[in-house]
Amino acid sequence: MPPNPGALAMIDIQKVTVLGTGVLGSQIAFQSAFRGFDVVAYDISDEALVQARSRLDGLVATYEKEIPQAAGGKAAQALGQIRLSADLADAVAQADLVIEAVPEVLAIKQQTYEALARVASDKTIFATNSSTLLPSALKDFTGRPDRFLALHFANSIWKFNTAEVMGTSDTDPVVFDAVIKFATDIGMAPIPLRKEKAGYVLNSLLVPFLNAATDLAAGGYAGPPDIDKVWRIATGAPMGPFQIYDIIGLSTPYNILSHGDEHARSLAAWLKENYIDKGKLGVAAGEGFYRY
Repeated sequence: MPPNPGALAMIDIQKVTVLGTGVLGSQIAFQSAFRGFDVVAYDISDEALVQARSRLDGLVATYEKEIPQAAGGKAAQALGQIRLSADLADAVAQADLVIEAVPEVLAIKQQTYEALARVASDKTIFATNSSTLLPSALKDFTGRPDRFLALHFANSIWKFNTAEVMGTSDTDPVVFDAVIKFATDIGMAPIPLRKEKAGYVLNSLLVPFLNAATDLAAGGYAGPPDIDKVWRIATGAPMGPFQIYDIIGLSTPYNILSHGDEHARSLAAWLKENYIDKGKLGVAAGEGFYRY
């Protein structure tokens, strides 16, 4: 069904707050600002916001290098449209849309929405960027199930620009259409999902792929570089699974595996012992399966 222009006009998304300033949260905030939206980026402490500022500064350089439209100071101008805050009530006070990008742990997300529901305006739309959790597992904590849905981005969103939009049975279709429009407005290719699916489209394909690669490495069958080499040569893909791991960062895949079955938890333990506990968290940390 095409969006209803009259109904969409009633939902005017101009001010965006992003909860969580990790790798993807920072990218969502920056891309939204780059496309002209007023953005607040929230995290739980001033220390976390220092890291956020470093990530955002890095995105200025990345955009200037990789996006022709970012020349002439436009990327730096986008940075100036992002306000950082460690005060949740302050961060969401004016928000039309709040995009949650906190760690992929159900209890943390539920607690976040309980706190958010107490301080956000009734008009504010909530969207989760959860990688694998269903929005229906969170909707009862939002205080507004009709104005809540999932909005999932791929990493490096300025070039891998999908935005998967997935509601629950309670999501207002007008809200769904408004978020589709927002995704388009920030330069994404929106992918509407017609019913809930853990992992959406992207991670329904990607997570089993990464898990299979981890199983091969953890089982001692082949090392990460050779597994990547096989995949690149045999398929023509530009990256292998462990290169993708490093771009994503190991924390989110670890959290997903930790909440799986016994075998998945054993893979999580392998990641933790051999990489995460050694500070090898991926590209953002300077080292993961590879050094950067």
